[in-house]
Amino acid sequence: MPEISRRAFGGLVGGGAVTAVAATATPAAAAEPVEAAPAERPFKARRPGASGRRPNILVILGDDLGWADLSSYGAPHIRTPNLDRLARQGVRFTNAYSGSATCSPTRFSLYTGRYPGRTPGGLAEPIANRAQGLDPNHPTLASLLKKAGYATALIGKWHCGWLPDYSPTKSGWDEFFGNFGGVLEYFSKLGQLGTYDLYEGDAEYKDLRYYTTVLTERAVEYVSRDHDDTPWLLNLNFTTPHWPWLAEGDEETGAEIEAKIRAAKSQAEVSRALNHYAGGSVEKYAQMVESLDAAVGEVLDALRRSGQEQNTVVLFASDNGGERYSYNWPLSGEKFVLLEGGIRVPSILRWPARIDGRQVSDEPVFSPDWTATLLELGGARPDPAYPLDGASLAGYLLRGAELPERDLFWRVRANRALRRGDWKYYRDEKGTDHLYDLGADQREQADLAPDKPELLTELKASWERIASGLLPYPG
Repeated sequence: MPEISRRAFGGLVGGGAVTAVAATATPAAAAEPVEAAPAERPFKARRPGASGRRPNILVILGDDLGWADLSSYGAPHIRTPNLDRLARQGVRFTNAYSGSATCSPTRFSLYTGRYPGRTPGGLAEPIANRAQGLDPNHPTLASLLKKAGYATALIGKWHCGWLPDYSPTKSGWDEFFGNFGGVLEYFSKLGQLGTYDLYEGDAEYKDLRYYTTVLTERAVEYVSRDHDDTPWLLNLNFTTPHWPWLAEGDEETGAEIEAKIRAAKSQAEVSRALNHYAGGSVEKYAQMVESLDAAVGEVLDALRRSGQEQNTVVLFASDNGGERYSYNWPLSGEKFVLLEGGIRVPSILRWPARIDGRQVSDEPVFSPDWTATLLELGGARPDPAYPLDGASLAGYLLRGAELPERDLFWRVRANRALRRGDWKYYRDEKGTDHLYDLGADQREQADLAPDKPELLTELKASWERIASGLLPYPG
């Protein structure tokens, strides 16, 4: 039996535990036939072959979806058969991270391949007014792939600035259909500025149906098109399962939230209405996650029917960790903080033409790595004036190359964190430094800082070297 790392072993054990949990989740689930999940094996690249045509690229983001909110990641009470199937057909990553602990900074890191603190708009945690946004002159995943011959589209949540100064169509996407802000009421489409927030391009688009349904229909239409042999990039950004806690059929509750937004005298009152602190439940949250899973299933079915499935790279992830009703066990922390629960996210990659399925990778990766990877797979070159902070995984995925040794870095106003191998340096909101061995302690409860002061000093110095090259926070 080949030797595997502690992280790989943990991933395999986790996968086996998931199979048992999914079969006994709830009485309702137990009444349904459960597809036995084949055993995962540690990732191994397929033998190199002819590269063939450049792939289409479909990047799907859930919103505030926690690391263990999928049944394939351990949720005992949530059924996600479509995303579980996607994982079986590709690679499930057990140590994948978002670029930050909140929505818009992570989107900056994914769109640019750089730390959020490289640009002024990335300093907002998250973006909350019209003065902040992604500079249209900054190269993006979309603009670089477009330059290389790709058609590009973004459907769903943008959250990198509002009109008139900021828009996906100003930053490299040929088409945009979705919302500019970070949150909206799922039926009325009233968003965080208190105004209507569903657009096609730069024009309002009226549709008062459940938002996840609307986005799914658009995405199905896009992947079903005859693209005339032009490779394409589609960023499909759902708002599900972000609050307010509304599922299909919850129009009455949605109308109550809409009334509060319309009666609001300030943006703070709008935010309180959308935060929906008096609503939601574990059951409602599970319903929302399952609706996300069903939506992804519809899009993947359309992709298969179109004949493009084999040569389409599908990446599924979340923009940050979960909160409130999310299932994050065994991780500590949630959205907004740099503990594992705030930044470790479910991440699945599938490319049938080049990568085998039923695999699990325990390699630590984060959002900017995906940018570098997708650019390389699409034959696009980064702009040398804007060097990437991510490392391409293409060599690892396609040729079995070792990933480059590097530190994963995060900075938010209240926290700092850096991961090197299994070691994680973390500073909490009180300014106290901690050191964790994630290979032995995913829950971050055994603080080894007093026992390993030299290592703590070394990781802290590495964090400060990287931070010294970023923009300071204003104010």
